[in-house]
Amino acid sequence: MTSTNNAAKAVTRKPPPGAIKAYVASLTGTSLEYYDFAIYSVASALVFPKIFFPGNDEFVALLLSFSAFAVGYLARPIGGVIFGRLGDKIGRKYVLVFTLVLIGVATVLIGALPDYSVIGVAAPTILVLLRLAQGIGVGGEWGGAVLLSSEFGDPNKRGFWSSAAQIGPPAGNLMANGVLAILAASLSEEAFLSWGWRVAFLASALLVVFGLIIRLKLEETPVFKAIQAHGDRPKAPIKEVFTTQPKALVAAALSRVCPDILYALFTVFVAVYATKELGMTTGNVLSAILIGSAFQLFLIPAAGALTDRFNRRWVYGIAAAATAAYIPPFFLMIQGKSVAMLTVGTVIGLALHAFMYGPQAAFITEQFPARLRYAGSSLAYTLAGVIGGAVAPIIFTALYGAAGGGWYLIAVYILVAAVVTIVGMLLGRDPKPEEDVRLMQGTHAQPAS
Repeated sequence: MTSTNNAAKAVTRKPPPGAIKAYVASLTGTSLEYYDFAIYSVASALVFPKIFFPGNDEFVALLLSFSAFAVGYLARPIGGVIFGRLGDKIGRKYVLVFTLVLIGVATVLIGALPDYSVIGVAAPTILVLLRLAQGIGVGGEWGGAVLLSSEFGDPNKRGFWSSAAQIGPPAGNLMANGVLAILAASLSEEAFLSWGWRVAFLASALLVVFGLIIRLKLEETPVFKAIQAHGDRPKAPIKEVFTTQPKALVAAALSRVCPDILYALFTVFVAVYATKELGMTTGNVLSAILIGSAFQLFLIPAAGALTDRFNRRWVYGIAAAATAAYIPPFFLMIQGKSVAMLTVGTVIGLALHAFMYGPQAAFITEQFPARLRYAGSSLAYTLAGVIGGAVAPIIFTALYGAAGGGWYLIAVYILVAAVVTIVGMLLGRDPKPEEDVRLMQGTHAQPAS
């Protein structure tokens, strides 16, 4: 054990070569992919109900748009299964290149898709299929992006190194909302609905090229190279995760529910509530989300690093409990229809999200042994998305309608989500960085327990 501890300390002093490059590649690539995903999220609330689902009651059109939004989440487990299996069998690098291309092509095609007035029912049908492709790509992207940075970095500081991929969603959201806010502010509503929103989708082509240049220059992670050298790649990683790691899979999946639903609240549903119920403008809402996402760029890695010093499960669980307590004050503080209060409230809400989302990647990946990390992490992440972010906007809208425009039922929904995530923390295990050290020393990593 002494030699293992000394090796761990050595790793702590000097991260493996390429760690910084891998961190940047994970961050930039995931940011670009979540830019694509985020512009769809915003458009599903503000644009698509009007141009792809016209002729319906406004409330019904919104539900239909959010249903198409949910397809992206429902498709993620497909990506998790396909790419999670490949990631543990052929490596992290090549899978990440393919997922980037898949999401980028789907997003550009959405930007070029004729609306309902031009091709009728084919428009929403094709939109759903392209959203499906986006979801499959994102489902395979996350696990690989996390492992890319964490397996190059110090296993004793996995909270920080894994946070690279976690910065992607707010960074992508920041870019997406920034572009959409500029377009909405500089164009008339008619022009924005006619062609302005498409600019944000078509611009994805340039971002994908940039991301590919970075990822194609990367090497495979040291951990996967060690697994290859030992001949320990799993033959059926998906089956093995379900048969040997059920507790780890449940704990990891439950950990994602609260942050997923909270993020949907502050980046999707708040746009609906603030414009419909409070009479604020689209620009007001996008600006609030923009500022909240900017704070997350710093809070997410800080939260990850914090959990390297303090118990990761405790920090995560406290943030989940604070989330449940915060939602009623948030809705009360914005009833005055103040843009400033909406902005402050959104910043606080996304800050709470950061303290769960920052350490989330480390918590999920460390539930599984190295040889099953891609498959296990991808499955947990994507399966949780089905009961979390996928249906959250639909449930928010339904609860909002059932309460006659009230927010009380939404607060109860968040409370339940927080309890579910806290249960995940209780079921999970604490970090065991020595497993990677043993693997790199030439022995097999111990299985998760």
